[in-house]
Order: sequence, then C-alpha cells, then structure tokens
Amino acid sequence: MSQIVTLEQLKQTLGAKIAAGAKVVAPVLDGEFASFKEISDVEQASFVPRVCMQNSIKEFFFPKHETVFTFVRQGADVVLNDAPEFDVEQIVVGARPCDAAALPVLDPLFGWDYQDKFYQTRREKTTVVSFACTKTDAHCFCTAVGGSPENTYGADAILFDLGDGSFEVRTITDKGKALFDGKTTESDKVGHACDAPVVDFDVARISDWIRANFSSPVWEKVSLRCVGCGACAFVCPTCHCFDIVDEGSYNKGKRVKNWDSCQEAMFTLHASGHNPRGTQGKRQRQRLSHKFVTYPDKFHFYLCTGCGSCSRSCGQAFGVRPCLEALDKESAKSEQ
Repeated sequence: MSQIVTLEQLKQTLGAKIAAGAKVVAPVLDGEFASFKEISDVEQASFVPRVCMQNSIKEFFFPKHETVFTFVRQGADVVLNDAPEFDVEQIVVGARPCDAAALPVLDPLFGWDYQDKFYQTRREKTTVVSFACTKTDAHCFCTAVGGSPENTYGADAILFDLGDGSFEVRTITDKGKALFDGKTTESDKVGHACDAPVVDFDVARISDWIRANFSSPVWEKVSLRCVGCGACAFVCPTCHCFDIVDEGSYNKGKRVKNWDSCQEAMFTLHASGHNPRGTQGKRQRQRLSHKFVTYPDKFHFYLCTGCGSCSRSCGQAFGVRPCLEALDKESAKSEQ
C-alpha cells in the first residue's frame, strides 16, 4: 500500500511548521513564472510540479550574499563578531529531482579541506521535499548524468502528483518520515513520473575528449553564442563560485561571501591586467572542464544534474546541453 497526502493536508502540515517558527520555502508564482521563496502563508505557494523554475534551492543552503563576520574599531583595537548561526528548522518543498540531487554533489565541497559551517548547518536543519517530474522539455538531460524524473537523490521525501488533488508520498530519510508521520493515509493509488528525457550524447566520452583537447579551437567555436553574462551560473543548482569581500568603512563593516561566475570576463583578471582566460572560449572550457573532469576526478560526482536551467535562462539558448552536444560530435570524430 502507498501513502497519500491531500493538498489540504500538505498545506496544514506546512502551515503548522510556519506557525511553530520554521522557515518554509516553496514555489511562488509571479505571473507565468515561479521562483523558490520563503513563504509566510501556505496560500502563497504553488504546489503544481514544474519543469522550469527561475532559481534553484541552492540559495537556501548557500546564499547569494552571506555575512561571515562583522568588525568594529574600538580605539586601537578591532573587534570581530561572528555572524549569527542559522538556528531554525527549514523545510524546502517543491524541488525538482534535478535540483535536490545537487545537494549531495555540493556536500563534499563544503566539507573538504575547510568545514563550511554556514552551509553544513543549513543542510542539517533542512528537510527537502521534491516533486517527481510530470513533464520534461528540450533542455532536460538528467539521464545523461545519472538522474531521472523520479530520482530521490538529495531529497528526504518525494511526492508524486496523482492529478486529483493528492500526492503519493515516498519518504527516504528519517527527516522525511518525521515530516509526514501521521499526516498520510493508506491507498492503492500509485504515482508515476513522466518519461525520461531522450539523450543522444555520451558524457563519459565527452569527458575523455575534454581531457585530451585543452587547446582545441573547438572551444572558441562552440562559445560564439555566449555573451559572458553569468546567468547560467546563478540559476545552476551546482555552480558554487564565490568571492569574499569586506564591505563598510575604516571604522566598521563586515566580511561577506558573494556569488560569482567563471563566465564573467573579470573573474580571472589579474591586477597586472593579464587575464589567463581572456576569451569566452577559454572561460567555457573552464566551465565544462570543471563540471565533467576536475570535479568528478576529485569528488566522484559530475558537477551537473542535467536540469537545463542554464540554457532556459540564456538569451541565446546556450548552456551545458548545447555545448555537450557539440563536443560529443567532436569526440565521435576522434574515434573514427
């Protein structure tokens, strides 16, 4: 028997969490678009599974702008104060499987040579509820990197839309079980995700091609459509480049982490004026090499979940999938 929760029961569960002081994050409609936002009322949320979101749940674990510590000058001394710890329960509901799957990919990075307590605390205090996909589009390629429309990786529970105002609930972790304990009813209804997206390129072969073709002119060719705006990185659930800067004055201020992007021209600009990645082709090579060679070599994960958000958000419809398709053709040529 499966476990079922109605939309009204789901709202009541989340409403009770909000009333108890928890932070609840859910998809919120803005015209025809939807973004993940903290809600103060469950009626603000949209519980219709979506193929396209304007942002990723990443920002609720790794914020765009985050204070590390504050400082204030007191006479001849400078007093430092750590930023307050994240100390509330957080529920993220409505994540797509490809978005939730990014969290285990990022976990080893934030717990590697440096233990990032900001990220780790948010992970520990957050329950992630994903929605199985009900449709895909031409930008999706989760199956190329080991995912699927009903992938449970990174989620504590996953909901399958039954189309009648209810969802099948499949709990995965103790946090997921705790959230839905006593909130479901037994049923013989079983939910199903949509068909998996069709992918006709080989990521493993492309990774081998990248390793062997650092200086290939193909990089400049495939990157002609890229304008270096960095939108792809900001919607990506796995991109994690950031800068650390001090904001304020001589007397007081704060040290902060701000999101950054390797696709922007100034990302590697030296004080001397030299830029080792002075063209968009070189910057695109860095992006793809990091995602499909460097990161998997170090952490055994592709730094990509196949969500397609990069190409959906690009004014030129360029992103990881179009680039992989182009590189796959080159890798196929090298095998002939």
